[in-house]
Formats: sequence, C-alpha cells, structure tokens
Amino acid sequence: MRPSANVRLGAGLFADPGPNFPRFGLGRRLLYIRRDLAPSVPAIFAQLEGLDTKGGGGAGNRGSGFILELEGGIELFARQARRGGLVRFFLRDLYLGIDPRPVRELAVAAEAARRGIPVAEPLGAAVQWTGPALYRGVFLTRALAGMTLWDLLRTDDDAMVRAHVIGNARGAIDRMHQLGLWHADLNLHNLFVTHRGESFAVVILDLDKAKLFRGPVAAAMRKRNFARLARSARKLDPAGRVIDAPALLALTGM
Repeated sequence: MRPSANVRLGAGLFADPGPNFPRFGLGRRLLYIRRDLAPSVPAIFAQLEGLDTKGGGGAGNRGSGFILELEGGIELFARQARRGGLVRFFLRDLYLGIDPRPVRELAVAAEAARRGIPVAEPLGAAVQWTGPALYRGVFLTRALAGMTLWDLLRTDDDAMVRAHVIGNARGAIDRMHQLGLWHADLNLHNLFVTHRGESFAVVILDLDKAKLFRGPVAAAMRKRNFARLARSARKLDPAGRVIDAPALLALTGM
C-alpha cells in the first residue's frame, strides 16, 4: 500500500477532498483518510473488507452503519452507501459513475466542517471498484455517542429537554444555511443529538448530494429543506403524538 497523489481530475469536475486526505490503494479499493490516521490504513482496509460480509444489521434507518475500532481507542463510524426506494431490491449497494459519491461527500463535509457548520467530523471515504464505473462506497466519520433526533423525541418525555433539543436542532439548521450548505435529504434521522459538556448539541449527518454555496443558502432552497423535514416528521408521526404542532413549528417553521 502506498499513498497516491490526490489530484483534481477533469478540470474540476471530480471531487477532491484536499491535501489533508491522502489517497491509498489496495487492489480495487481506494481509501481517502485524514492524514493523521494514515498509520491506521492497513487496519482500516482490513475492517472495511469485513463489512462486505455483514450485509445488514448495522445502525441507522437502513442498517448501514458500523463502528471501526482502531488502536488508541479511536472509533470510526462507517456508513455504507445503500440505495432506498424500489431500486434497493436490484442494486442495493452498487452505484454507477466515475466520480464516487462518498468521495464527493467527503469533499463537501470537509469544507462544511472548515466553515464551522455542525456536521459529523469527516475522517475519510472508501471505494471498492467492482467493474468499469461500478462501485461500492463507504463514508467515514468519527463515531458519536447519542441518538437521532427522532429517537430522542420519541423516548424522552421531559418537556424542557425536548424544547432545548428542538431549539438546538433549529439552530444547527439555520447555521448550516447561513454558512452556505444545503442538505439534499434533511430528515429526523439525519439530525443527531449528542452531549457537549453538560448540555446537548445537534450535528447534521449524511451530506450525500448536499450542495455548498459561497454565500448563504437562498430562501427558496431553505424552504425545501424545512418542507422535507416536516414531511419526515409527519411520515414518522402522522398522529402528532411525538411531535405536536408547536414543536413542528419550532423545528421547521411549518
């Protein structure tokens, strides 16, 4: 295994996570990993290969998340790219393209973190080529302790905690928009509640197909994010028992 040059290809048409994420190759696998984790590349490759045999049973609403444990107590969260909708029955984890989506997500997440947007700390991305322009992908972040916003709201009946967390979630989304990030699939599973000191913090997950802008996100695009989030709440809780109208208004403005 050796690091290869992290070159922007195709006159900027391909994602480049930047020099802080060198690229390593092993057979048909490519791994972009944050520079300080380079000594753990062999262990990461070995654990990623083990994920291929699991096929499910992981964390997240698609069962695609797994913990990778490295020496020194470092834990990575590996999210396998999985399809939704009817296509998942035919191409569950296979994608077509020459610009792999996990690498593009890494480039977006690294820039979002640099701007101070509250996203899960990006650590790397992996691609396994299975044929010409056909691949499986994995996105890597630092593992977080906590639960999704949906899980917290449906299990915690403390009104003060719920109001505090909803306020933090709305603040995280507003900061995301103000700093130029638009989320392609904002829902209650992609807002993650974790502890920060003696309080709670909300971080934003899953930036697949997210878009970055030089300035704040336009009002119309912000509205699309909030509408998607409101649909998520109504789908998960159609009777409004978990997220009542005032809570939904505080979270989405709708």
